[in-house]
Amino acid sequence: MRYPPRLGHLANRPVVVNRLVPTYARAHQIDEQEASQRLTRALAGHIWEDLLAATWEAMKGRVKRLDEEKLLEKVATTLQERPLRYGKALDTNPAWSAFMMLLDLEIGTAGDAARRVMETEQGQKMMAAGLAEAGAFLATELTKGK
Repeated sequence: MRYPPRLGHLANRPVVVNRLVPTYARAHQIDEQEASQRLTRALAGHIWEDLLAATWEAMKGRVKRLDEEKLLEKVATTLQERPLRYGKALDTNPAWSAFMMLLDLEIGTAGDAARRVMETEQGQKMMAAGLAEAGAFLATELTKGK
């Protein structure tokens, strides 16, 4: 496994969805309830594992002085009081846009032209950058605690 199993227990799908809702809703100009439904569907598939792996990599790079157990404790502490709070709404950049496109492809709201673009070498690089960007955002959101 590319991340500790406990990370998936702490940062479960509802926690991650709620952290991403404001940015996804703003980018798609939809309400938060619709954004939550779409994100829940998108993260039910294979993207979930990749996103948690990217989040773990970002966490390890961000907080070098903590070992794995202490880093997971920091996540637990952060999520203790309000695990389902919404994350900060970010302005999108090309990497975030690629991540959103990846989610949209997963749930079928993106067209065939978008799928063809994302299948190219450049599209694959952008999707990887998007996953890394989303992972870095989640790493920050999940380690804000004391």
